[in-house]
Amino acid sequence: MDNEIQLINDGDGLAVIGESSAVERFLTSEGLPSRELRGARLGTMLGAAATAAQVGSELSANSGRWVKMTEESAQLVKKYGLMQSSKTGLNLGVVQAQGGQIKGIIQFVPGAALAANPAGLALLAAQMHQASLQQSLDEITEYLEVIDEKVDDILRAQKDAVLADMIGVDFVVEEAMTVREEVGRVSEVTWSKVQSTTATVARTQGYALRQLDALADKVDDKAKIGELAKVAKDVESKIHEWLAIIARCFQLQDAIAVLELDRVLDASPEELNEHRLGLKAARQNRRELISQSTEHVLRRIDAAAEWANTKVLLHPTLARSVVASSNRTATGVIDFQGRLGIESSIELRETQRWVDAVADVRDRVIDTGAESVDAAKQLGDDALDRVKSTKNKLSSGVRAFRAAIKEEERVEES
Repeated sequence: MDNEIQLINDGDGLAVIGESSAVERFLTSEGLPSRELRGARLGTMLGAAATAAQVGSELSANSGRWVKMTEESAQLVKKYGLMQSSKTGLNLGVVQAQGGQIKGIIQFVPGAALAANPAGLALLAAQMHQASLQQSLDEITEYLEVIDEKVDDILRAQKDAVLADMIGVDFVVEEAMTVREEVGRVSEVTWSKVQSTTATVARTQGYALRQLDALADKVDDKAKIGELAKVAKDVESKIHEWLAIIARCFQLQDAIAVLELDRVLDASPEELNEHRLGLKAARQNRRELISQSTEHVLRRIDAAAEWANTKVLLHPTLARSVVASSNRTATGVIDFQGRLGIESSIELRETQRWVDAVADVRDRVIDTGAESVDAAKQLGDDALDRVKSTKNKLSSGVRAFRAAIKEEERVEES
C-alpha cells in the first residue's frame, strides 16, 4: 500500500519504512531529522534465508529512514503506540495515511513482510543499530573538531607504548570502513585485519580512564588555596586530552561494531539478532565505566570549587581562579558525556562574591552571639538579662568575627 508506513523502534532509534514520498511526508509532518538506512542492501543481505525473496520484494520499492531516539521522537512513539515483537523485542506498528494526512491508528497487516518475518526484522534491527552507531561516530567527530584536539598529535606526544599502538589501529579501522562502503560487505580478509585491533582499543581506553581518575584525585580540596589554584589549572588541559583519547576509543569501538554486524550477517545470519543485542549490552557496559570515571572527575572538581569559595574572603583572586578552572573542566566533561549519551548530575558553580563571604561571616557572628544571649538569660532576671544580652551579643560578635579571620589565616599558614 502506497500510504502505508511501518514504524520500528529498538530503543535507540526509530525506523520509518515505506514508499519514499510517504516517508518524507510523514517525517516532515512530525518535524524530525533523519538519516537514510542502507535500504539498497535490505533485500539482498539475507543470503540463503528462505524468506529473502519475500522480504526483498517488499523492501525493493520502499524507502527506509532512521530517526535518533530523542525527546521529540520518543513522543512520536508514545503518540502512535507500538506493539512489541516477542521474537526480537522490537516495537512495531503500521501507520495508515489517507489523502496525505497521517492517521494515528496502529495496526498490523498481513502483507507487511517486516512485521510478519523475524528474519527481516533481525536484519532491519541490525541496520538500525548500525545507523545509531554511525550517528555516534558523527557526533564524536564533531566533538573532537569543536575542542580542536588532534588525537594523533596527543598520542604521538605520549611515550607509553599502549597509546602508540592506537595510531596503527586508526589506519586499519578507517581502511576497513572505506572498503565496506565501496564493496558493500565485510569480507573475511577485511575482518581478520580489524579483529586483531579490538584488544588494543580496549587496553588504551582502560589506561586512559585510569589516568583520568588519577588526575581527579590530584584536585585535593584540603590543599592550600595557592596550591589548589595551580593544580586545578594544570590538570584542566590534561583532562581534556584524556577525554579526547577516550572519545576516539569509543568511536573506534563503534566503527568496529558496524563492521562486525556486517561480518556476522555474511557468516552466520541466523545469529544476527542475538549478536546485535550482545553488542548493545557491551556498549552500555563501556559507557557505564566511562560515566563512573567522568562523574568522579566532576565530584572532585566541584568539591574543590566549593572549598575555594570559602576562601574568597582572604584570597578572592585565587578562589576565582580555582572556580574558573573547575568550571572550564566541568564544561568539557559534561559536553563529552553528552556526546556519549551520558547524563551528568553536576551543575557549574559560581564564584562566591567577597560581599557574600562577609555576609556569611556576619551570619555566623550573629548565630554565635545569639547562642551567648541564650546562655546569659539563664543566669539572671529579665532586666539584667536584657543588658547582658546586648553586651554579650556585641562582644561575642566582635570575638567571633576576629576568630573567623584568625582561623582563615591559621589554615593558610599551616
